[in-house]
Amino acid sequence: MAKRIVYFDMDGVLCKFKKKYDEELKRNHSIKYPQATYGFFTSLEPHHIMIGLYKALEKNSNFEVHILTAPSIHNPLCYTEKRVWVEKHLGMDAVQRMVITQHKNLLKGDYLIDDHSTGRGQDKFEGKLLLVDEDNMNETVNNIINTIKDEVVDIL
Repeated sequence: MAKRIVYFDMDGVLCKFKKKYDEELKRNHSIKYPQATYGFFTSLEPHHIMIGLYKALEKNSNFEVHILTAPSIHNPLCYTEKRVWVEKHLGMDAVQRMVITQHKNLLKGDYLIDDHSTGRGQDKFEGKLLLVDEDNMNETVNNIINTIKDEVVDIL
């Protein structure tokens, strides 16, 4: 069987984007784009349950796992910051399988795990889009596992 290609988004999936975004807005009401702040992306907390799913699928020989994230056009440093975050939380192997693009539909794959259904080409992705509810990660992970359950039996 050919390996199934799985892409994980970063913001709102592997890391807690919304939490940091809201904290920055509360801290500084005049800021228009909190994600444009230096250090924003490197300081994002991981969603440990999604990190666990990423690592489990990465270890499963049925899957080829990648990170597929869109850059913030308001923060030119986000490319570096996202790469630093990935190395810190997932290691150099994940860095080598990281793609940063505004056009997620250009990549070929079986699954895209993302917190948005549109905006960066998610709606045109040729594989299956698996939506993440950042406020309900346990249920989200269960739904993802159930969707691809025949291929993830080894991780359960």
